Formats: sequence, structure tokens, C-alpha cells
Amino acid sequence: MTYDDILRDIRAGKLQPIYFLHGEEPFFIDQIEEAVDRHALPEAEKGFNQTILYGKDLTHLALLDYLRRYPMMSARQVVILREAQEMKSLGELAGYGENPMPSTVFVVCHKHKKYDMRSKLAKALSAKSVVFESKKLYDNQVPDWISSYCKSKKLGIEVPAVALLAEYLGTDLAKISNELEKLAINLPAGTAINTAHIQEYIGISKEYNVYELQRAFATRDLPKIARIEQYFAANSRKNPLIVTISSLFAYFSKIYMLHFLKGKSDAEMVKALELRSDWFLKEYKLALQHYSLAQTEHILHLLKVYDLRSKGVDTDTTNTGEEELLKELFWKMLHGQP
Repeated sequence: MTYDDILRDIRAGKLQPIYFLHGEEPFFIDQIEEAVDRHALPEAEKGFNQTILYGKDLTHLALLDYLRRYPMMSARQVVILREAQEMKSLGELAGYGENPMPSTVFVVCHKHKKYDMRSKLAKALSAKSVVFESKKLYDNQVPDWISSYCKSKKLGIEVPAVALLAEYLGTDLAKISNELEKLAINLPAGTAINTAHIQEYIGISKEYNVYELQRAFATRDLPKIARIEQYFAANSRKNPLIVTISSLFAYFSKIYMLHFLKGKSDAEMVKALELRSDWFLKEYKLALQHYSLAQTEHILHLLKVYDLRSKGVDTDTTNTGEEELLKELFWKMLHGQP
């Protein structure tokens, strides 16, 4: 079952005896747990029939005592196991997986890593359980996820706003959803979110951010680069150097790849660069006109060097602050200095 299928069934009251949720992305696991918490039992019944346990200090025998209890004045009970990845004897639940209590809804939250699906427990779960692997999204999948999330909140979102959020917030879905909730609370249904909304309600400047910095480098817009540099230097807590370098490295890595895709169709370039659409490709093509292959290689080398320097390697950070490193880096990137 897909994530959306699981949520749809839970909200419709179609509950399964076991939900085994595992994987690197905690957001989807949290959302499914929350859906069970919200829809499996009325609020008045939770005091007697809902139990939340933590794996670190729990034995499988103690857990089985909870799982095999009968509900009190209710059709079902709910047992939620958090931090299941910390439970040493989790694998000993294979017997329960083969024959779960029909009146118990058991939710296993095994976060931050995939469970070994070759194990005895995993094989026992397959017949009478919902087993869901929560995978992290790739960078190029995040924009579509943002658009879909906005749609679920009855909001639209413009392409530049999507790109700004994806670039600024990365792949942290919990963080992105928290910021989008602010927009959902403050904007009426049907609103198309734009960069001005993001600046007003989230605090990401629509003019001074890594996305606009990339665009400025793409066109070698020196005055704009200088303005963003000054803004970043004055607001280093909101714009840490290491994040700026990481963003620029990812950006120029795609420009580097594009040098070897000349002659390919736009569709082939979009696929190779893992871009969301050819709308984003236009900017990379524009950057290609301003940076030769040698210049691009030099910039990538500089970004690696300054990434190390920002972490205190080969530099005296007491005398060279982030502001000076940022200024040095941008000047060398634009003037081809070693």
C-alpha cells in the first residue's frame, strides 16, 4: 500500500491489526501514527485503550502483555511502539505477527533506518500487516511534494515559490510541512502562494536567498551578487556559510554535467540533471553561456576548499570569520582566482 492509501483507509475506519512503519524518513511514519491516534479511538476511550510505549527499555514479553489485552468497553485497543529501532528483542515478535489480536491495532515506528525484510519477523508480518517503508525524498522530488502538500491544504503555489522553499529548506519534510502550515493558517483557501507570501509568513527573503544567489551567478549579475553577499554577511545565523556553499556546489555540479550533455534534447537533459521540468533547465542553460568547463571545474574546486575552511580546516577561524570567507569565495569564483 502507498502512503496515501494507508492514510485514506485509516481515516475511513478501515484499520489493520499491525502497521509496521520503517525507513529513513520519519515524517511519513509520524503522519501515519498521528492518523491512527486521531481516528482509531474516540477521545473518551483513549485513557483505557491506548498505550504508547518506547523500545529502548522494553522487552518483547512486556510488550506482548499489552498487545494481548482485551479492550475495555470498546471494540479495539491501540498500542503504539515508538523508537522501535532501539528495541533489542523486536525480532521476537514474529509469533505475534503471524497471529495478531484482532481487537488490537499495533503501530510500530521504526525510524531512521530500514528494517531487514529478510528477517523472520518481516516475513511473519507480510500476511496480516501493513508494512510501509518510509523513504527519504531525493532533492528533485521535493518540489512536487511541496505542490502536492499545498494542494491538500487547498492552496496553490507558484513555481518560483516552490523552488525557493525547496532550495532553502532542503529535504527536511517535517520542517517544510511546519512552514507550509503557517501559510495554510494565514492564507485563504484557493490562494496561490508566491515569494512575497513566503517572505511575510516564513521569513525567507524573496530577494536575498540561495535561490536568488544561484540565479545571480547564472547571469553573472555582479551588483546582485554583491547585495546578497552583504545581506548574508549581516545575517549569518539565517544564512550559514556551510549551507550557502552546499547549495552552490549542487548548483555548479549540474552546470558541470550540462557541459557533457550538449547536443542532447531538453527532455534528456532534464532527466540527466534530475530537474523537475524544463522550466528549471533554462537557467542552467543560461549559466552555461557564462562558465566554461574549466571555469566550472575551478569553481567546484574552490567550493570544496572553502567548505573545509568554513569547518576550520587550513584556516584560522578566529581571524577569518564567515563574512570574510564568503567575500573571498565569491570574488575568486567570479574572477577565476585560485
